[in-house]
Amino acid sequence: MASNVMVAGVGMIPFTKPGRSDPYDLMGAEAARRALADAGIGYDAIQQAYVGYVFGDSTSGQKALYRVGQTGVPVINVNNNCSTGSSALFLARQAVQSGTVDVALALGFEQMVPGAIGQAFPDRPAPLERFERVRDEVRGVPDSQVPNAAAFFGAAGQQYVDEHGIDPAVFAQITVKSRKHAANNPYSVFRDPLAVEDVLASPHIYGPLTRFQCCPPTCGAAAAVVVSEAYAKKHRLRSDVVIVGQAMTTDDAASFDGDMHRLVGYDMAVSASRAVYEQTGIGPEDVPVVELHDCFTTNEFISYEALGLTAEGTAEKFVLDGDNTYGGRVVTNPSGGLISKGHPLGATGLAQCAELVWQLRRQAGDRQVEGVNVALQHNLGLGGACVVTMYQKVGG
Repeated sequence: MASNVMVAGVGMIPFTKPGRSDPYDLMGAEAARRALADAGIGYDAIQQAYVGYVFGDSTSGQKALYRVGQTGVPVINVNNNCSTGSSALFLARQAVQSGTVDVALALGFEQMVPGAIGQAFPDRPAPLERFERVRDEVRGVPDSQVPNAAAFFGAAGQQYVDEHGIDPAVFAQITVKSRKHAANNPYSVFRDPLAVEDVLASPHIYGPLTRFQCCPPTCGAAAAVVVSEAYAKKHRLRSDVVIVGQAMTTDDAASFDGDMHRLVGYDMAVSASRAVYEQTGIGPEDVPVVELHDCFTTNEFISYEALGLTAEGTAEKFVLDGDNTYGGRVVTNPSGGLISKGHPLGATGLAQCAELVWQLRRQAGDRQVEGVNVALQHNLGLGGACVVTMYQKVGG
């Protein structure tokens, strides 16, 4: 990176089930205020704002931020499916890192409805049309009652089972771990413990997936303020957490070759994470904590290998040995992740950012991972985009 970009402030609101939240503009405004307060600056200091959401009309970002201030600042609305929040952060970081601005705000929110996500505009070609065709050719057309995303990630999990001969019950252990972590997170939707038997007994969805292995539709918001090193010093802002590496990737031709792992973003994660490891000189073996995109247990499982946290073909042992939790090699999703914290699509990437900043500041309370100086983030969207970010603690 040409210059350091500091995360001066983060903020989020507790995630909730659909129907229990404020409207999106109130949620977004509150998350932005919390991030600004954490940074110790006013909205009038923001020089650009990037606002992410998936389900909403154009200029919803302005609707939310006008509640915080009306300064004439450029507001750019971002939609990149489930990687929307990190895409907003990517753009904000890029604006600061390039020297275009000294201070940028990344905000993400989502006001969702109950039930599985459907196509918002059925009168035109669907962005996932080609993805669905490949999936259906490889695995067969799923029952019409199966949620579309679950069919993708369930098929990816089933492919791993078929190739490696593992017991699919291992996926359920990821939910158990997720709930244990979420129990210590006041921002999480699901904080009650579950046993493997509970997870497996929940209604079957598709392939190895049961209901408790799928992230819930969620409402929420999160934000981050990023600043240049020079600005942080001049205004005496927090400068102890730095974005030292970041990469965004999209699909290449291999994504459509019939391999279900590639179809759901495995290669995007490999490419983005390798780019970040090369940028930073920090390898996966050096990472003690990661927030990764566990929209389904099967995706967390295959992402262990995509991110290089464990060698290919060893994810089952990684889980069974407890290397994905406290006392193991890398604490994965200390927040509870998407499965337990919730997944308000536009907010997810920035909620991951907030969690990792708190970990690096030693502000994570009972979730705190000991000795954290670097942290990794992985945010994925089908269609597709993957953003991987490395944070590092600097100073005392």
